[in-house]
Amino acid sequence: MLLEATDIRKVYKTSAKTELEVLKGVSLAVEEGELVAMVGPSGAGKSTLLHIMGGLDRPTDGKVYWGKEDVYQLRDSARSRLINRRVGFVFQFYHLLPELSALENVILPLMIRSGSAKNSRLEFKGMQMLEQLGLTGRADHKPGQLSGGEQQRVAIGRALISDPKILLCDEPTGNLDTRTGEQIVALLKELNRKYKQTI
Repeated sequence: MLLEATDIRKVYKTSAKTELEVLKGVSLAVEEGELVAMVGPSGAGKSTLLHIMGGLDRPTDGKVYWGKEDVYQLRDSARSRLINRRVGFVFQFYHLLPELSALENVILPLMIRSGSAKNSRLEFKGMQMLEQLGLTGRADHKPGQLSGGEQQRVAIGRALISDPKILLCDEPTGNLDTRTGEQIVALLKELNRKYKQTI
């Protein structure tokens, strides 16, 4: 099992006397190479569960395992290292740095991880990623010069550049028009089919 959540509960305190239970005993298991989609109405807890499974938000109760690792029994620093090695995140809002080019945004995680500035090895890997995403002609463009779909593909490239075990996508089409959203879904399916990327 690549990722498993067992009996997850999440309760938010809305005031001193009131609580909101968002997740009530949710369990989910994801095998390597699987493509899994969570669907439901707004406010159902999909994003909350995704953040808990990705190690970003602690559950009130329940366990999350990445392989044999109990994620929330790890120290924060160990959990952060695990997240950086194993998980790529794609969000509804792209979170691209506006002053960086598409290529620089894609290779940013590698620059941070290696502690080095942009170099030819990182640029080569970044250009390979942009080629897979159909964006080689946009490598030098800043986010403001890209369409919404292109920005989301750059965000997907940034999430994939570190070869994560799993790609967690939180409403990756929610900020796009229907046609562009369908293209992003098709891209994710192709990444799963062609490269066996767990999504």
